Amino acid sequence: MKYIVERIEEKIASLENVETGEIKNFNISEIPFVIREGDVLIFNENVCNTDEEERRIREERIKNKMKNLWS
Repeated sequence: MKYIVERIEEKIASLENVETGEIKNFNISEIPFVIREGDVLIFNENVCNTDEEERRIREERIKNKMKNLWS
């Protein structure tokens, strides 16, 4: 399953399921690496990885939307 890190407050990360929009809260200590808002996480059978390419694509799309909004 693919999740987006929506926000991190204290030691809780709120992750949004990309397919369903469902929000799940995780203690960041359960994730074996440092995460930041906007990261794309992929969970497969108790293994969690980041998708840096997907993050880059999403950031670029958001930047373009903001640029078009204000121009």
